[in-house]
Amino acid sequence: MALKLKDILLSPWYAIEILTGEKSFSNNPIIGSEALNRRGLHVWRVKAAARMVDYRRRKLEHLVAPADRQAYAENGYIEKRNLVPADQFRRLVAEIEGLQVPAREMYEGNAVTRRTPLTPEVVAKLPAVKAFLESPEWTNLIRYIGGFDVEPVISVQTIFADASPKEKGKDPQTNLHMDTFHSTVKAWFFLHDVPVEEGPFTYVKGSHKLTRRRLAWHKRKSILASRNHGGGAFRLSPDELKYLHLPEPTVFSVPANTLVVGDTFGFHARGASAHPSIRVEIYASQRPNPFLPFIHLDTAALPFVKGRKQVIPWIFEDLGVKLGLAKRKWFPIGNPRPGEPVPSAKR
Repeated sequence: MALKLKDILLSPWYAIEILTGEKSFSNNPIIGSEALNRRGLHVWRVKAAARMVDYRRRKLEHLVAPADRQAYAENGYIEKRNLVPADQFRRLVAEIEGLQVPAREMYEGNAVTRRTPLTPEVVAKLPAVKAFLESPEWTNLIRYIGGFDVEPVISVQTIFADASPKEKGKDPQTNLHMDTFHSTVKAWFFLHDVPVEEGPFTYVKGSHKLTRRRLAWHKRKSILASRNHGGGAFRLSPDELKYLHLPEPTVFSVPANTLVVGDTFGFHARGASAHPSIRVEIYASQRPNPFLPFIHLDTAALPFVKGRKQVIPWIFEDLGVKLGLAKRKWFPIGNPRPGEPVPSAKR
């Protein structure tokens, strides 16, 4: 099939993207080339990114205790219960529950994800939240697992799970999946108890490890994604779980004041909720270029970026929507409190 003129003109950029976090097999004809992936292009990216994050983590070992490093190496996540002293935790929860600042929502099937950004202006009025966000007790775990000594994207996240998928469609986050082809980190600090029937986070223990079976699985998936012009957040079926010799997912039905930090190259999912439910948590993520050898290259050092990594992409999304170049993904919903339901903003 003849190349399009656009692809010819953009071929230098497509080649550069091989050494970035670009994961889509449909947006880049080199990354999405079936012929190249049959010859191992995707597998090479997976292995090269894994070697690089191992190199960066060795430079960050001093940030976490040996027991935590061992827990991550075995499981792909670190779980910390009773992270914050009880009196401080009560103050933190009270500050979050009373928060009324601009928030946005994303809609996926029968689930709603709300993000309430914790910008410097917001945090300045919340002393307990400020103390928590600045605490190395959790930030060091994020930096170590993510492999970068940089500021993560942080917000208050509310998950509204509606147990009526027939009307709105299934929440795609309830399928076991990996986020992308390389190691990334996400963290959830749960502000309330998470009952097993209310869709807790699940993670397949040990699925972050790059085994020979996992690499073979990646090769097959990359060929299929190239053929079907798919995305890079591969899903995992129950049969594939058995093929990879992996256990059933661990369910994080945990008490309030629990932190879970996980490598989302490992397989994970949001549990299905048995009834409509609401979960509020402090959420953080980190995903710089996986091929960078530098651990300190942080965009938060730029003017107006520090503490605003959640809202800056929304500014660009608003501009793209205004210019007709993008569809809206995150919908403004005013200033509701975290956990307070509001009418859907999606049109």
